[in-house]
Amino acid sequence: MDLTSYLEFSREVEEARQSGQAIVALESTIISHGMPYPQNVQMAREVEDIIREKGAVPATIAILNGKIKIGLSDEELEYLGQAKDVIKASRRDLPYILASKKDGATTVAATMICAELAGIAVFVTGGIGGVHRGAETTMDISADLEELSMTNVAVICAGAKSILDIGLTMEYLETKGVPVLGFGTAKLPAFYTRSSEFDVNYKVDTPEETAGVLKAKWDIGLNGGVVIANPIPEEHAMDEAEITAMIENALKEAEEQHIKGKDSTPFLLGKVKELTEGKSLTANIALVKHNAEVGAEIAVHYAAQTQQQTV
Repeated sequence: MDLTSYLEFSREVEEARQSGQAIVALESTIISHGMPYPQNVQMAREVEDIIREKGAVPATIAILNGKIKIGLSDEELEYLGQAKDVIKASRRDLPYILASKKDGATTVAATMICAELAGIAVFVTGGIGGVHRGAETTMDISADLEELSMTNVAVICAGAKSILDIGLTMEYLETKGVPVLGFGTAKLPAFYTRSSEFDVNYKVDTPEETAGVLKAKWDIGLNGGVVIANPIPEEHAMDEAEITAMIENALKEAEEQHIKGKDSTPFLLGKVKELTEGKSLTANIALVKHNAEVGAEIAVHYAAQTQQQTV
């Protein structure tokens, strides 16, 4: 399979590939659709710097002019942060965007696909998508979950977004055989809050231990991803009852305006930001940065363990 006509690596990422340095994938939907400008670009740069400080190389992924870019320049980050016609790209969208040479910002699912194509095993994001509330009648289930069932990339996140049906999301992941690891926690975090009523499958306490789980899974040929749920730092966590009430209000408004599908998450997150007077955006940025710290450390240990095996 010749991917050279589709994949384009930044110099920094290519040098890391050649030297065997740890690389961490980052999505671009959070830049183009998840946060307002200029906070989105500032956040993206700060997250990349955190990963470098931890000894890994950041690879923000997007599709620009029909090329899957693995690693973006400063100018490309600026462009993504302000452009209005960038397509929110999931699995189904990739072939069209590539063939028509358009621009796309990758969701969790699409970033996983592109990361695996590029040989990157660790991916940092804010929160995964999941089963939406009312999915028993709407069938609104994020493509992220199906991707986790078959694509060999570990996703470091602050759990499932609290706008979702977290219980059904966990049931779906269990059915698909996707391990959900709690980093330093036995309870699944719920994005803005440090815990939910749901247990993770296993608690892991160190990046080294976590990397070992990834290596064991893929060494024995168990295809699919791993969710590594890393709670938001305590000082940025929001009150569970308060955020739940706001989400209920946002969901009601989305229903009244007939907002559904891939438009629902940006709408709901925007509404929650409005209702929390911006506190949820601050929390979102804080949890992504924290995930970057943990993800980079896991990637460094995973690279060391896999290189050890080949020596």
